Amino acid sequence: MSLKNTIDSLGTLVHLRGIEVDRLQADMAQQQATSARYRANLERLEGLAEGSGPSGALAPVLALNVGQYKQAVFAMVDTHRTDLGLNKANMAVSQRALTSAWAKRELLDQVLDQKKDAAGVVKDRADRKRQDDLATQAWMAGRSK
Repeated sequence: MSLKNTIDSLGTLVHLRGIEVDRLQADMAQQQATSARYRANLERLEGLAEGSGPSGALAPVLALNVGQYKQAVFAMVDTHRTDLGLNKANMAVSQRALTSAWAKRELLDQVLDQKKDAAGVVKDRADRKRQDDLATQAWMAGRSK
């Protein structure tokens, strides 16, 4: 495989890894937004439970109703806390995947830069050789006169 083909292939790989990194970053942003929504919902639900007031000072039927309401709200709070914990675990996995993808992209980018530098060195050598050949031809032509 020629150096140009290698550089082109590496450039494509770097581009594809960049797309993967972008996708994983978008996924992380979505998970962070979901986490923020869970936290805001938890805050509101806890406020609802506290805002319903004490149930002991009410008539028995109302007290029972308020108690059931609080119990339902606390069950929702527990569900949201569980979902928030699962979301945090998913975020940790996604963060590791993002870090790994970013490192792979950076490594490929460094290899691509090295190959480009090597191609530049080869091109410079070819240019110098061509100039030396031209200078030699000009010198030989001047000597034969």
